[in-house]
Amino acid sequence: MPDDHPRCRSCGSDSLSVFLSLGKTPLADALVRTEAVDDPEERYPLEVAFCSECTLVQILEEVPPDRLFGRDYLYFSSFSPQLLQHSRENAFRLVHELGLGADSLAVELASNDGYLLRNFAERGVPVLGIEPAPEQATAATADGIPTLREFFTLEVAHRLRAEGRAADVIIANNVMAHVPDLNGFVAGMEVLLSDNGVISVENPYVRDLVERCAFDTVYHEHHCYFSCGAVDRLMRRHGLFLNEVTYFPDLHGGTLRWQMSRKEGYSEAARRHLDDEARLGLNEFAYYDGFGARVEKVRRDLLELLQKLRADGHTIAAYGAAAKGSTLLNYVGIGADLVDFVVDRNTYKQGLLMPGVHLPILPPEALLEHRPDFLLLLAWNFKDEIIRQQADYLAGGGRMIIPVPAPRILQDPSAGASPAHDRNREKRP
Repeated sequence: MPDDHPRCRSCGSDSLSVFLSLGKTPLADALVRTEAVDDPEERYPLEVAFCSECTLVQILEEVPPDRLFGRDYLYFSSFSPQLLQHSRENAFRLVHELGLGADSLAVELASNDGYLLRNFAERGVPVLGIEPAPEQATAATADGIPTLREFFTLEVAHRLRAEGRAADVIIANNVMAHVPDLNGFVAGMEVLLSDNGVISVENPYVRDLVERCAFDTVYHEHHCYFSCGAVDRLMRRHGLFLNEVTYFPDLHGGTLRWQMSRKEGYSEAARRHLDDEARLGLNEFAYYDGFGARVEKVRRDLLELLQKLRADGHTIAAYGAAAKGSTLLNYVGIGADLVDFVVDRNTYKQGLLMPGVHLPILPPEALLEHRPDFLLLLAWNFKDEIIRQQADYLAGGGRMIIPVPAPRILQDPSAGASPAHDRNREKRP
């Protein structure tokens, strides 16, 4: 008989323990077109588990990649100034540290609209993007960034090497978590990497997921939630070694950059992160046990806050039509009875409806037109950026609601100050 027990995406163990269940939710990026509002939406279970063998945190459900990242996938990196600046600094750092030039090759996996690679090209470094989403790949090609429109796999890596192409740097930002075949993805990077090349990977940090109660970063596109220990074990399985770790507390709600190569040796920062994880217990299920109860409390408290505001006659809108917003709206149960509309800067999303709850997505200018009393920040990970963008809305008396780690009304948004919880986190290495 076939073994139907779910197995770890990294080590293959069946020692998986579920610690969070968000029920059945629609695909977070499957925005709904107005003409299809009455069509049934696919919903899939969303459960998160911990592997006691290799410590990888992961969801159990697997949706086919072409269903997740096809025509309806409308995330464009270029709409975030913060992300653009972060990526530009990273590209220039790599060019300088690795001595990249006209004889080098920089490859980005899931290169989106070419937002990062254009910085390498600006410095005269040949580039190659690999991006399966059609709209984004087309935009990158039109911008002069050579782009293969396909998923990166071990087979693709072998094909590129057969063509004589080896990458001196491979960038994989916010993609490794999206890959169901984790080992095939990393094996492909090992094949494509030149002998002295470097791999730079960024993803949200599982420690921030837990400490910030950021359950809204859980959705079907995110198969895995990484710790340094889990990344270290994964890379070693394929002849690669974790060398450097850099923490960005204000990017995507807490992001780590892991830098790998064929050479073994931890930096001081990498060793410190691994030691911190062992000390805090990230390698044990007990660290994650109880997270589901905390998430349920956020759901109850946020629902109670929004219902009270509505009962008092206030109007409410939301900011951020991203996947995390879809998870939060659907899990909490926030529909048109509580929120009037969602705004987003991404013009590709405007005019569509949020999955499941069908709230209309409007341009940010709608905030000044309709003047809602409160703005629920679904994109709370870009809080400071949104505060700067919406200075006129705030000056007119608008107020913002932060949903996690505990729902609260931002008392002094014009200052852009992080709450004490976040300030303490920024002291981490």
